[in-house]
Amino acid sequence: MEQTKKSTFKLLFYLKKNEPKKNGNAPIMARITIDGAAKTLGTKLEINSNNWDLKYGRVEGKSVKAFSINQKLDNIRGRIDTIYEDMLKQEGFVTAEKLKLAFLGVGIMDDSLLKVFKKNNEDFGKMVDKGERSKSTYYKYKIVYNHVAEFIKSRYHRDDMAFRELTCDFIREFDFFLRIDKECKHNTVWVYTMPLYRVAEIAVKNSLIRINPFEDYEISMKENDRSYLLKEHVESLLLHNPSKQHYELVKDLFVFSCFTGLSYIDIKQLKRTNIRSFFDGHDWIISRRQKSDVASNVRLMEIPKRIIEKYKGTTRNDSIFPVPTNKICNSHIDKLIQELKIVTEQKVTFHTARHTFGTMFLTEGVPLESLSKMMGHKNISTTQIYAKITSQKISKDMDLVSHKFSGMEAAFIEMENEIIV
Repeated sequence: MEQTKKSTFKLLFYLKKNEPKKNGNAPIMARITIDGAAKTLGTKLEINSNNWDLKYGRVEGKSVKAFSINQKLDNIRGRIDTIYEDMLKQEGFVTAEKLKLAFLGVGIMDDSLLKVFKKNNEDFGKMVDKGERSKSTYYKYKIVYNHVAEFIKSRYHRDDMAFRELTCDFIREFDFFLRIDKECKHNTVWVYTMPLYRVAEIAVKNSLIRINPFEDYEISMKENDRSYLLKEHVESLLLHNPSKQHYELVKDLFVFSCFTGLSYIDIKQLKRTNIRSFFDGHDWIISRRQKSDVASNVRLMEIPKRIIEKYKGTTRNDSIFPVPTNKICNSHIDKLIQELKIVTEQKVTFHTARHTFGTMFLTEGVPLESLSKMMGHKNISTTQIYAKITSQKISKDMDLVSHKFSGMEAAFIEMENEIIV
């Protein structure tokens, strides 16, 4: 099917019948014609010539395969149209050669999307080596890079693309790709769009694009119910004698987190230099959160102080604890929860201890502002989640006992009705 723009631009899809594939299919080609000059390029698509509609330049029929190929051809046409319009607007003229090279990404890839993304990841990796950024975040950036590369390959049939093609439509299509093709949940999509947002910011800063395409894209984290243990559960775990000796260390680390609010990575990086006597004569943990680089100052209670003393001299460096991998910690915690027969709505992981700290101390009367400072939250709105959790817990507790008052309620309602009559 031909398409004409400003009487100079035509795009035609046709079959290259003289070079059939081994399976008998013919490659689908695209011919760009501008001011009479033509350039051809392959679409990396193929079809049996008997199913090709020569008049309209599309696959005939309503089969799944026909729909899929026609959709990809529409995609290619849309990208070529967009590049043509952009080049005309920015440079004032377009040739068939320039348009073909721009679509294929040849000659304009010094500052391409994946190239800048890869350079950003390499720089991030160097900061990880210096201990300035988190390995887990670096791993996330690498995953997203691979997803973006796969998305470009599958949607646009190319190995890379120019930054001017990073549009709002691209981001929405990438969002759809993550949800459908990769089967990512909403919050995972949110997490995976953040590295791409960072790359877009770099592109704006370096004048590769003028406007960040994320300005018209809205997504936010959906707050899920956070797993936590009740105070009596923490006490049961504290007094529990594990069935296996190597569970003991993880049990102590988990309890330590329940009384300090420190996450796994913050406990792993905790040094003796972080323990200081403060203005009130008590020992405090003075540190900054690895995740957000926000100060987290927690006064040590007797239980975490004794746990620190218990492992004194067990590490070769200045680290306080010989912390196993996060995977081992989660596995051992799961076993301990089973041994104690503790039932929770969500699966208990090592990070549950941090949530337990938030709910337990808020329930016991620690003000929200103080809790926010101890947990190293950037915004108090993050800490308010724990206030919501405790309210939910109260509501659920009331549901458990409300039926015991049903007889009294029924008698009261009956008496009220009699008075009204």
